[in-house]
Amino acid sequence: MTSDKPLVLLVEDEPAQREILRYNLASEGYDVSIAENGDDALVLVDEIGPDLILLDWMLPGVSGIEICRRVKTRRESSEIPVIMLSARSEEMDRVRGLETGADDYMVKPFSVQELMARIRAQLRRTRPASVGLQLVYDDIILDGETHRVTRNGDPVKLGPTEFRLLTTFMEKPGRVWSREQLLDRVWGRDVYVDTRTVDVHVGRLRKALCKTGGEDPLRTVRGTGYALG
Repeated sequence: MTSDKPLVLLVEDEPAQREILRYNLASEGYDVSIAENGDDALVLVDEIGPDLILLDWMLPGVSGIEICRRVKTRRESSEIPVIMLSARSEEMDRVRGLETGADDYMVKPFSVQELMARIRAQLRRTRPASVGLQLVYDDIILDGETHRVTRNGDPVKLGPTEFRLLTTFMEKPGRVWSREQLLDRVWGRDVYVDTRTVDVHVGRLRKALCKTGGEDPLRTVRGTGYALG
C-alpha cells in the first residue's frame, strides 16, 4: 500500500453495513483496513496511520466518540480526518460528535454516494495529490493527475518512487518525516526495505530537482529524517 492510494480505516461492527462500505470504498480506489470494535481501531490507528477514519458511534468496547477524542488529542494522529457515522440524529448528538473532533458527521441511513463525496472533500485537504489536484511549492509544480513535475517551468524527470516521495513532502511542506514514516508512506506497510534505501532515493530526488539549477529544497534533519523547506 503506497501513497498512490489513500488508506481508509473503517470502524464498523455491523457486518452488512461494513461489507457495503468496504465494497464501495474499494470501488472508489481506496485501500481499506477494517476494525470491528473500538480497541482494535485504536491499535490500527497506531499501526497503519490511516489517511481517513470512517467511525461508527456505537461500538463494542471503546465507543466511537471516545476513539475520536483520543485520535484528535494525540499529536501523532490529530490531523487524520474522522467522519462519524451514527444513527443518532438529534442536533445535540451532532454537536457532541463535532465538538469531540469529528471532521464530519453523517446520520444513518445515508447515501453512500454522498459519503464518498464527503470522503473526497476531506482528502482534498489532507491528501490533495491522491485526488488529482495540483501541488505547488515555490517554483516546483506537481500534477497528481498527469504525474508530471516541473521546476521553474522545466520538466523534472522522476521515477515512481521519487514521485511518491516528492508528493509526500509537497502535501505537508515543513513537516519532518522520519525514515520509517517515509518507508510506510512511500514503499508500503507490507514491504520490508532497509531505511538506508530512503537516503538513496532522497538523494536521487535532490539530484533531479536541482538538475536545471536552483537551491536544494529538501532539508536533512540530523538524527530524524527529511523535510521540504
